Amino acid sequence: MKNLSPFYKYADLCAPCIEDEDEELVEVASPIDYKALEDVNITLPDIIANLSSAIHHGSVSRFNISRANVWDGAVRGFRRLSYSETNDMLVKFTDDAGILEEGLDAGGPKREFLSLLMKHMRDRPIFDGPEGHRFLVYNAKAVREDEYYLAGKMIAVSVLVHYLAGHTSVKATVASVTDGDIGKALQEIDSAGSVDVLRDCVIKHSTMLQVAGCLRHVSTVEEKKDIVSDYLRWYIIARNSSVIDRFKEGLSALNFLSALQQYPTLLSPVLCHMEKKLTALELERLFKPDFSPSGSNRRHLENQTVGYWSDYLLDCEESQTAVSVGDVLMFATGLTSLPPSGLDPLPSLQFLDESLFPMANTCLNLLKLPMITSYSVFKSNMDFGIQNSPGFGFVSQVKIFFKDVMNRIRWDMLVVQHKSIIVYQVYCSFIR
Repeated sequence: MKNLSPFYKYADLCAPCIEDEDEELVEVASPIDYKALEDVNITLPDIIANLSSAIHHGSVSRFNISRANVWDGAVRGFRRLSYSETNDMLVKFTDDAGILEEGLDAGGPKREFLSLLMKHMRDRPIFDGPEGHRFLVYNAKAVREDEYYLAGKMIAVSVLVHYLAGHTSVKATVASVTDGDIGKALQEIDSAGSVDVLRDCVIKHSTMLQVAGCLRHVSTVEEKKDIVSDYLRWYIIARNSSVIDRFKEGLSALNFLSALQQYPTLLSPVLCHMEKKLTALELERLFKPDFSPSGSNRRHLENQTVGYWSDYLLDCEESQTAVSVGDVLMFATGLTSLPPSGLDPLPSLQFLDESLFPMANTCLNLLKLPMITSYSVFKSNMDFGIQNSPGFGFVSQVKIFFKDVMNRIRWDMLVVQHKSIIVYQVYCSFIR
């Protein structure tokens, strides 16, 4: 049986599929074969570009975001009267001290904001189920605040603005049920070894099964799978149908839902991908070095730095550094994982001889590496730079720290001049 995306359920692209405990997919209704209607001559970038053409880059909707409470700032921004999904997004982050970061959003802050928002959304009360197997669920407070519509719109905008992934795909099993009593009851039914035991279980849990419309007379023990799958379909889909409909209305922003129905094969992986762990080799291949002419003295240092960079990524992968491979990607691009449709612009490496610490331009997906002759110093400085700059707001805090350092050492500069030069070099690497 083919594996069907949960967003097919939410978008009525096909009927839901439920898994029982042995991971066997059960089709519970005949799906509409949208795949047969797809245009095979179109690509994912073509679809995204076509839908994104409705965005007017001359007009902006402003978002003021604190990393300490991304959801709160996002809700204010999306609900502002002046907000329009056809406007471009202008995102400004504030640090913990409430200091507005410098510079306009040329892509990096917007990408980071949407990435953090999608990550945060997985833990909203509109979703239930274990980690990696989340599904929409009715929540009275969220209904009053119209959070389902808002979540749908956020996902649609996130995909079209920067092709970000939404939630991981869902496979419904008894383990997806977070209610302990219900999960235990379904487990008892699924574990019944004879028709008599199954009948006893059905009688024991008749009230629960009747509410879901699953109460029936059983003639064979094999019917236990139908009972479990029918209940899971009700638990995940039928009882939440009203909020799923509202979620679909949010997904209609910028005609995204229509495109999802028209091109399910291409767009479903964008929404429902299983996020995999990033490897050192993948990140090394992703960033292309911008080398100096071959044979030059600078090229020799750049070659050495690229070797350090490759070893540093391996150390990150083997947990021999203070940061992970994903942290390096976040530092350089503002993303926690690679989106299914790739990165634009393509990531690149440049080299620094005026700074001891790495620098990044997340708008350009550009990472600048310090050219240092010792790998141990390179590794230590990379750790320090990335740890103290997980986002624009944290960089602002580091700037304030080093400004304070410079003020404190002014009277000592004549006495310990060689030390003040080192501090000044560190200061310069962050103040730029």
